[in-house]
Amino acid sequence: MEQEKTYKGMNGFAMLTILLILFIGSIVGIILAKMVPLLAITLISAFLSIGFVIVNPNESSVLVLFGAYKGTIKQYGFFWVNPFFVKKKISLRARNFDSDPIKVNDKVGNPIKIGVVLVWKVDETFRAAFQVDDFQHFVLVQSEAALRKIAGAYPYDNFEDEDADLTLRSGGEQINHELEKEIAERLELAGIHVIEARINYIAYAEEIASAMLRRQQASAIIAAREKIVEGAVGMVDMALKQFEGKDVITLDEESKAAMVSNLMVVLCSDEAARPIVNAGTLNH
Repeated sequence: MEQEKTYKGMNGFAMLTILLILFIGSIVGIILAKMVPLLAITLISAFLSIGFVIVNPNESSVLVLFGAYKGTIKQYGFFWVNPFFVKKKISLRARNFDSDPIKVNDKVGNPIKIGVVLVWKVDETFRAAFQVDDFQHFVLVQSEAALRKIAGAYPYDNFEDEDADLTLRSGGEQINHELEKEIAERLELAGIHVIEARINYIAYAEEIASAMLRRQQASAIIAAREKIVEGAVGMVDMALKQFEGKDVITLDEESKAAMVSNLMVVLCSDEAARPIVNAGTLNH
């Protein structure tokens, strides 16, 4: 397969000086000396001026002669090349692609919306110009295809796939690394260098977002309750041991049960406890 070749054009300023001398000299000769044959030099110099090409920094000019690739000028400056060359400019600057969120199904089938931000640039002008029809459109389509593949390979979270060590929501840099690798492999055909690719938006689709939010809230409440109960049991055990160890009061099993019940209610309640003062005896 043909690869990119570097083409070095002639100095544009030197060629411009020569053509101006020929053009102006022939015009003067025709007007003053009536030398009509000099008209050919005028036309030739005008035709040769088509060969001038300006290449800006971080740009390139791909040169084609009658369907044959002749090379690429990557050095910026003012040049002159064969006027029969077809010149196609391709920017070498880094570009951003910030995709709109697309709807896909994750590994367990949940519909999610996910988006990607991609930083890329053209690295190989021959492939960008001739291996694909429109390399910019190719970048957009293949980036979304890679994003769909990665999104379908992992669950959004581990609610339904508890054995999943890596999820889209918590995968972070590892997921981004795999996404970048997948996009780079797809864009290699077009001579595109992927500088960075990362997920910039991820959420459940609208039709299940509210249900999943309630599920997450329930899981958070359960986890919090487990911590509260674990702490309350520890505090009750500590209180009973303190009473017994310091001989503050002797409690029978029934009194211990009542005390445990009261402490658990106080410690695990969502609202602040409202103490009731017992003005009678301990048992009334």
